[in-house]
Amino acid sequence: MFEEFRPVASPTGARLALRHLPASVPEKGILLISHGLGEHAGRYGRFAIFMAGRGFHVYAHDHRGHGLTKAPDAPLGRFAARNGVAKVLDDVGTIRALAITEHPGLPVILFGHSMGGLIALNAAEAMPALFDGLAVWNSNFNPGIAGRGGQAILAIEKMLKGSDVPSGLLSQLTFAAWGKSIPDRKTDFDWLSHDEAGVAKYIADPLCGFESSVSLWIDLFHMAYRGASRVQLAKLSPSLPIHLVGGGEDPATNRARETRWLASRMSASGLLDVTTTIYPGMRHETLNEVGRDAAMTDFASWCDRVVAQHQTPGA
Repeated sequence: MFEEFRPVASPTGARLALRHLPASVPEKGILLISHGLGEHAGRYGRFAIFMAGRGFHVYAHDHRGHGLTKAPDAPLGRFAARNGVAKVLDDVGTIRALAITEHPGLPVILFGHSMGGLIALNAAEAMPALFDGLAVWNSNFNPGIAGRGGQAILAIEKMLKGSDVPSGLLSQLTFAAWGKSIPDRKTDFDWLSHDEAGVAKYIADPLCGFESSVSLWIDLFHMAYRGASRVQLAKLSPSLPIHLVGGGEDPATNRARETRWLASRMSASGLLDVTTTIYPGMRHETLNEVGRDAAMTDFASWCDRVVAQHQTPGA
């Protein structure tokens, strides 16, 4: 079952906690899931079952500093003491290599939510020949001037107390601020979803909601600014199918404005196959929102198109 995991040794030194669900109908492709900040891959079981039922072998691992993944240089809330971005991207490559070994010849689609979207786009740019489709959901690649201010705060925190401790200020400027932006909220995490049961489950999960380190926040800003740069986007094939999703009530992406910004940025960079969907009533976690079945169905249909293009090169 998807709840169970197996450890996978990565060349980065991490023992990645991997969950794998084989396709439950005739196989079409491989789906790699990259989870968000302060959570873990085990929360994607419903999505995995849905996609397995559409013919996809699903792989989802806990990133460094998250969930049940273990690494000597990555305690909870930290990618690594040094080279954290490079290591987290290399871990994605490790899981991709395992997946194609177990299911050779199938197209590979990389899906990322929020922080996972930052990782997914950066991974696709670092390894552009290895993915046949890319999905980036609920991610902010446009921190803007406020993000530069955040980086300055992090530089001061790193100088004063080091990089391996939680950043109290960044959590207040992000998670706490997003929580306060929801009118008539019942919890500080209502910004995630309208689904009260889903929010309660997140709050009760001991592997969710932890504080992120100064170094992890530094790595996230690095991926956000770099991933959407014209130099990096130019590394992607112009014909790569890309699937962007945002929530119209998501405070983490400025009510999906940053999703639209990324779509425009990609199109201006010469990417020719960018599908953008904004779900007006949804907050941050599309896969845990009211109406998620429609979003998953839309995504599965897009994946079918990616598979068809893979089977007909040049289509």
